[in-house]
Amino acid sequence: MKHLLSLEKLPRADFEKILRDAAVFKKERGQHQTQPLAGQTWALIFSKSSTRTRVSFEVGIRELGGNVMFLNANDIQLGRGEPIKDTARVLGRMIHGAVIRTFAQSDVETFAEFSKIPTINALTDDEHPCQILADIQTFEEMRGPIAGKVVTFIGDGACNMPISWIFAAVKLGFELRIAAPKEFQPSAEILKRASALTQAGGKIICTEDLAAAATGADVLYTDVWISMGKEAEAAERIKILNGYQINQKLVRLAKPGALVMHCLPAYRGKEIDDETFEANAGTIFTQAENRLHAQKAVLNWCVTD
Repeated sequence: MKHLLSLEKLPRADFEKILRDAAVFKKERGQHQTQPLAGQTWALIFSKSSTRTRVSFEVGIRELGGNVMFLNANDIQLGRGEPIKDTARVLGRMIHGAVIRTFAQSDVETFAEFSKIPTINALTDDEHPCQILADIQTFEEMRGPIAGKVVTFIGDGACNMPISWIFAAVKLGFELRIAAPKEFQPSAEILKRASALTQAGGKIICTEDLAAAATGADVLYTDVWISMGKEAEAAERIKILNGYQINQKLVRLAKPGALVMHCLPAYRGKEIDDETFEANAGTIFTQAENRLHAQKAVLNWCVTD
């Protein structure tokens, strides 16, 4: 049985297979030769709000032949304090797989352990593996293999997106530069865990120097400054992260033709300015579209040998 719980735990060969399959699923949409989820019912269990993740998984499950139900954690006993392991043991006897979007990484891992059904991490505070798979699919679709390239992440470098990028870099062999204020850089523990996984010459650089991080980059990437669950810190975060923005000045430092990427939703005037967002909207909304294709590849990987 296979789960996608984190990129940290995803073997490189499986990482690469999912990316290859995602390109095929995109090319063959509407003409799939097989329906790997035929006769199956999958549950989406979400404690956090979502647009792209929910829609892409619901459509993806249906296009692969399965049925899907959406369960807001507040509408089931989980929201009233039932232990995650008990919810998992109940649902594991009724459904065939689960997609979970929540706060604690331990909840997704506990659910997988006790449900005994394929489980997919659709976002936790620790990682967002499905987004990174779609992002790399997008890069390779537009620019070829990501190995040996430079990805620069700008903004809150300690949240789930840069952490997922870190594990992708060490497994797929590209350079990741994280430009963030010192207090918003990845922890020493994360960097140590990533170093132990280096398989293909990946490199991680953390710096407060925004210009140095952007110079010669193949990708400039950002995310919101205030992640879900951090709203109480909004004023302080905005004050500290002010200036860590993708704008035209920064784009000119990157490699000619560099991609500007954002996992959405975007707050124009904060992590990216409106002019730069609109100039790169084609790339950004291709990222969003590719969530569907990458997640179909993940679903297929979960249920096939």
